[in-house]
Amino acid sequence: MTDSNLQLKNKVIPIKAQFQAIFKDIIGHGTAMRKIFRIVEKVAKSDTTILLNGETGTGKGLIARAIHKASGRSDQPFVQINCGATPEGLLESEFFGYRRGAFTGATADKAGKFEIAKGGTIFLDEIGDMSADLQVKVLRVLEEGEFERVGGNETIKTDARIIAATHRDLEEEVQKGNFREDLFYRLYVIPVMLPTLKERKADIPYLVAHFIEQFAVKKESSPAKFSDEAMKILVNYSWPGNVRELKNLIERLVVLHEGEHILPEDLPEKIRIVSSRAARRKEISSEGISFSTAVSEFEKALIISALDQSNWVKNRAAQLLKIKRTTLVEKIKRYNLGKDSEPGS
Repeated sequence: MTDSNLQLKNKVIPIKAQFQAIFKDIIGHGTAMRKIFRIVEKVAKSDTTILLNGETGTGKGLIARAIHKASGRSDQPFVQINCGATPEGLLESEFFGYRRGAFTGATADKAGKFEIAKGGTIFLDEIGDMSADLQVKVLRVLEEGEFERVGGNETIKTDARIIAATHRDLEEEVQKGNFREDLFYRLYVIPVMLPTLKERKADIPYLVAHFIEQFAVKKESSPAKFSDEAMKILVNYSWPGNVRELKNLIERLVVLHEGEHILPEDLPEKIRIVSSRAARRKEISSEGISFSTAVSEFEKALIISALDQSNWVKNRAAQLLKIKRTTLVEKIKRYNLGKDSEPGS
């Protein structure tokens, strides 16, 4: 928690009131995620194609759904399909549907995802995993808004808004010949790069609290509390599986842990070892690090995030930080914080 990378160098961007309900299920108090929220605010009302890029587990599906909810299509269907998880032989019929008799087992006409999503939004997850033949057909939908069902001749129109997502570097895939260049540029209208969890260290305590409460309700038990040392280990860990990995860990701990506090020894050995190595690397950095400055900057970042989330209602901000209101007021005065403050200023 003393890593200088935790310093939030940009001003915390407030979320407009009309979008707060849409983002309520997405935990993101730091600058990295608030920049994503601001992009959603800007693009939601348009019908522009959006490409979400980010590692597995960074929340691409949550952001896609938030864009749909914030759009003028929110009362229409939100249809999702994972191009990587659907067998190649079934993907075309899943996209476009099929006519009776098109293949063995096709005993009746069936609408595809693009047809079902008419007027709404279709989310094509892991679009980088599509075959070259299917890429051509999706390009046609993007350019002309039409397609035919498998085994059919009737041209069907659709005006579904397309949000695509991938963990791959599509530009690199184009260079390798694995992804069509024309489709890439058709998708690459508004690219959005989602941050990894290790780029969102200030959000980790909030995510942990959210997941603990969520799983404690399912278990019908009182939420456990992380010790400061255990939380430091989580913050220092690299999280290759991102938020999904963190969520799975918290669920395991809530189910298996007995007692009020979760201590370092309760965490998986791998996480303790990797986190310890990361901490040691920071200690021997040739550039050095100011311990007190790093701690102060991280504290300021959390305070500003809590104040911003609560619209600067100090009682609510103190509850979020789990400190007394008087303590919060003292810290606000000490750091000379105001609504236009930013960590590091």
